[in-house]
Amino acid sequence: MTKPKAKVMTTDRQINAALARARRFGANDRRVIRAKYEPAPDLITLYLDDGIRISLPRTKLQGLQDAKAGQLAKIELLGGGTGLHWPLLDVDHYVPGLLSRVFGTSRWMAELGRRGGSVTTKAKAAAARANGRKGGRPKRSLARSKHPRTTSPTQSAVGLRLSAESSFTRSSACLAPRTAIP
Repeated sequence: MTKPKAKVMTTDRQINAALARARRFGANDRRVIRAKYEPAPDLITLYLDDGIRISLPRTKLQGLQDAKAGQLAKIELLGGGTGLHWPLLDVDHYVPGLLSRVFGTSRWMAELGRRGGSVTTKAKAAAARANGRKGGRPKRSLARSKHPRTTSPTQSAVGLRLSAESSFTRSSACLAPRTAIP
């Protein structure tokens, strides 16, 4: 037994409304009019419709990190300049995403962040050696801990102080005094 096929009915009114939304969206969207790969600095350069030129490091863009210069040189514009396509690599990137510093999937961006945090420089290595000579990483002090035992910003803002006779509890509505039980 075969399933009946569903019919999708789209009216002219729905189509016109969708086109109007696309025009409103497109008016604020920055578009690429030309893109090229520059091998000497190893950059992808985007020429935008407002006259601005932006260069991005190729190694940061997902799918382009291991590509050869010949593969990178052929870039096609998609969607009226909202997308970039490398046909020899089958890689696509969304221009508004690139302009917002989104160079790939969330997993790719997390990996970029991890690699950036693990960069070893001479200064970092010297600081690590100096800390090692002092006995390693300093213990987290009470003042610097995640949960410091100080008054809350609300309590300090109103000048409340804790004493041996009374303490204060915070409710969602206000700060209410509570007398300590002797």
